[in-house]
Amino acid sequence: MKVLIIEDEAVAANRLEKQLTEVAPEIQVLAKIGSIKEAVKWLTVNNAELIFLDIQLSDGISFSIFEQVSVNTPIIFTTAYDQYSIKAFELNSISYLLKPIRKKDLMDSLQKFNKLKSAFSIDFEQLMTQMRGSQPEYKKRFVVQIGNKIKMVETGEIAFFYAMGKSVFIKTFGGGSYPADFSLDKLENRIDPLKFFRINRKYIVNMDAIESMVAWSRSRVKLKLNPPADDDMETIVSVDRSPEFKEWLNK
Repeated sequence: MKVLIIEDEAVAANRLEKQLTEVAPEIQVLAKIGSIKEAVKWLTVNNAELIFLDIQLSDGISFSIFEQVSVNTPIIFTTAYDQYSIKAFELNSISYLLKPIRKKDLMDSLQKFNKLKSAFSIDFEQLMTQMRGSQPEYKKRFVVQIGNKIKMVETGEIAFFYAMGKSVFIKTFGGGSYPADFSLDKLENRIDPLKFFRINRKYIVNMDAIESMVAWSRSRVKLKLNPPADDDMETIVSVDRSPEFKEWLNK
């Protein structure tokens, strides 16, 4: 049986591959993919008999894969988050495994797949409808540490997140600056996309922090933030994000 693993954590992907070969030696893992972008590219030209799919990938929630490419392959979902509409998976006869994955659960899922293989059909349109109908859980607050002091920062107090060197910081409307324990890539998936937007590789901004905007070269937009950024030349929306940014402003 030819299998595709879509999982953004290399350790987890390798562990799953090892478990699969132990419980079903006939399985051949065709590829291990870590992002939505890579998955869409692979699935456009390749096929597998079964896909193991992590729900939260490095560049977003994996359900968006099916908005970009048609997939009829049976899927076993893997997740560390039990809030993602498990009932929807069960409704559509899709198995799911909660991390850390146990061998017994893996074997049960493979047995279920083998029983249903001849008639396995996934209604991804219904699944996406179910997912859109549920309200995702976004972070309500961040716990930050300054020296030996610990502080809670409510998400509504945050004007923007910014990267400096290898670190990421929170800037509040009150002017406070605090270290964050998340990369900007991870933050994008944990904060409300209606309020926050990743304008470039260094900044995620709260819409309420945008004081003014001016047109810039190459169809870009330059933002003036309040509170101000340390370097306002870094608050220019990148070329590739500008069209999406303008759509975001009109939501």
